[in-house]
Amino acid sequence: MPPAFAPPKASAVFRQGQIRANLELRGRVIHAVRRFFTEANFLEVDTPVRTPAPAPELHIDAIASEDGFLHTSPELYMKRLLASGYERIFQICKCFRRDERGGRHLPEFTMLEWYVAGADYRYLMDQTESLIRSVCRQVHGVDYLVRRGRRISLLPSWPRLTVEEAFRRYAETDMAAALTDERFDEAIAFAIEPRLAGETPVFLCDYPAGKTPLARPRADRPDLAERFELYIDGLEICNAFSELTDAAEQRRRFDAELAARKALGRPGYPVPEAFLSALPAMPESAGCALGLDRLVMLFAGAERIDEVVAFVPEEG
Repeated sequence: MPPAFAPPKASAVFRQGQIRANLELRGRVIHAVRRFFTEANFLEVDTPVRTPAPAPELHIDAIASEDGFLHTSPELYMKRLLASGYERIFQICKCFRRDERGGRHLPEFTMLEWYVAGADYRYLMDQTESLIRSVCRQVHGVDYLVRRGRRISLLPSWPRLTVEEAFRRYAETDMAAALTDERFDEAIAFAIEPRLAGETPVFLCDYPAGKTPLARPRADRPDLAERFELYIDGLEICNAFSELTDAAEQRRRFDAELAARKALGRPGYPVPEAFLSALPAMPESAGCALGLDRLVMLFAGAERIDEVVAFVPEEG
């Protein structure tokens, strides 16, 4: 019989020993996520971490890797699977973004991403709500979270607040003026996000089309995109949208993003030609990218992302 395991006596001095309960919780959360999607007849997929051409987005910087880049999201590969006939797919993977480090950000982080053919962003709002409620029930056995002494109900249905209305309620300027003055992102971060820390999660939806280069515009309001972000206790958890399937329009948007990056002195990237070639075959669909580390932060009652990951960059 092997001897009983005894942890090293010095383990308590290491950060990993101090956050063991959170890391065990993290494992249960990931298991619950996989169970939710498996029971909903999704296929778990595994796509390359390195890509020759990431999706060019103005404020997201990829990390170079030999003759390619570490992916900032599995998005383009997963959409190519949609174009090949896969209808319900999900993935849990590491993603990489340069110069992202803070209380809620890491340059290497864990993403949950899923796509549904024949769906739109409204469908994904319902599904995202069901996912988080299901995970909470599996992990904690209740329909609520406790954050900073406050109870946050996960019972249906969560409010859906348009970005235009959020500006009217909480910002000192309206959305159109903020876009003109290039203060949109500032207003979202400092005027609106802190006000989304109520007793229920909130879907912030219908973003300006120019702020979402891969999303489909609303048919009745082409100046707006069919996109939402979910906030729980003021923490952004995910970004989702109905997918743009017009290859010519997508190319135009990529070119615009690359031009904007060049104007700001940011590095350029090759155009993702393989993705653009597959796009005409992609069905109408919707996808969601959810920060799994942040989801664990919610369930653990953590204030910093460092509290829920085994290693951070400073630990080598």
